[in-house]
Amino acid sequence: MANALGRHLLCEFYDCSTTVLNDAAKVQHYMHRAAECMGATIVEEVFHEFSPYGVSGVVVIAESHIAIHTWPEHGYAAVDIFTCGAEMEPRRGIELLVEFFSAGNHSVREIARGVLESQNPPKAIGDGEAWR
Repeated sequence: MANALGRHLLCEFYDCSTTVLNDAAKVQHYMHRAAECMGATIVEEVFHEFSPYGVSGVVVIAESHIAIHTWPEHGYAAVDIFTCGAEMEPRRGIELLVEFFSAGNHSVREIARGVLESQNPPKAIGDGEAWR
């Protein structure tokens, strides 16, 4: 990933605690803790609890974002972690969420985002530049 702008981790959590996955306050707390554990700089958080089941939320971090959608009735949660910067450790946050959600099983797929050709240096952005 030497030429990638960021990493996008797609996380699937199975056989989780249905009680935790249906509690917006707990999910937000755990997502906040995971962001801290990863070394992220938290900018803002928004979470919503659906009726009768489920929570969706996002932790906006200076390095990008962490989002979650839960299906408590299936004991399942989907988490996306998008980070930029080599100093971030997103897998530490994933390990914490496995523990917090009492996940019986989980999987992670990592995608390099913004893979750039090394011969294309960043462009200067200034007033009056036309959008391409």
